Amino acid sequence: MKDRLSRDNTSIGWIGTGIMGFWMCRHIIEKGYSVTVYNRTKNKAIELLEKGAIWVDSPSLVAENSDIVFTVVGFPRDVREVYFGEKGIFSTLKKGSIAVDMTTNEPSLAVEIYDKARAMGCYAVDAPVSGGDIGAREARLTIMAGGDRASFDYLKPIFEVMGKNILYQGRAGSGQHTKMCNQITIAGTVIGVCESLIYGHNAGLDLQTMLDTIRGGAAACWALENYVPRILKGDYSPGFMVDHFIKDMGIALEEARRMNLFLPGLSLVQQLYIALKSLGHGGSGTHALVLALDKVSGSSFSKRKN
Repeated sequence: MKDRLSRDNTSIGWIGTGIMGFWMCRHIIEKGYSVTVYNRTKNKAIELLEKGAIWVDSPSLVAENSDIVFTVVGFPRDVREVYFGEKGIFSTLKKGSIAVDMTTNEPSLAVEIYDKARAMGCYAVDAPVSGGDIGAREARLTIMAGGDRASFDYLKPIFEVMGKNILYQGRAGSGQHTKMCNQITIAGTVIGVCESLIYGHNAGLDLQTMLDTIRGGAAACWALENYVPRILKGDYSPGFMVDHFIKDMGIALEEARRMNLFLPGLSLVQQLYIALKSLGHGGSGTHALVLALDKVSGSSFSKRKN
């Protein structure tokens, strides 16, 4: 690592410009950093290029031209390909550089990336995020980081460009384990929010009035504030996709099995999301769970007038 992180002498690489990665990268560009970008679909990076980012055709070229490489891709297999593939980051990562994976990923793969980076004289941090598309757009993500403390401290000024709640979790993989705790909590919260709407609808309540009431009590939560307004409008566009949430819950359940833990609540919610995907909503937002619950419960919530 350089002794000092500066917009004038630090080159940033960014791989993955999807729903969240686009905004995270854009904030860094707007702070004046030199940014090299790669995404599997170039069209999703056009606006970033118009703002001054430099396009290259592979992860290896990103690493070759960067002091710090950020990755925000979809699934663990994508992370592995981006890092260990023939044209991956590790084929050209420069000594002293830092690789930062902000994908929600397998903790074991985060450790593997860390070990490979250190063997090359480089550094690696696993730093998954929470806050959805809104948090990414408004630069108020929660960022949970694992790896060396010195690497985290060095990166924190850039993390602060993207988020507000930024905490060091511990050794490599700890950021990903913390994200699993986050996803387990969300799984239980979202099913509660959706079932409360179905119950309230069938009880004949005015749902907006009900929401305005319970949001001021013990039921207050992020999901209530951010998902219910979308649900009431019938807007199931993704802030975070069902497909990705199923993947995250699968990672958490696999890690739980490795620890000889049984998480029945998480197992149930994952099965409901798999049912939701079978209804054609794999690309919808996670709040679309209400549609699967509506079908299972025999309710008429989804048929009401918005």
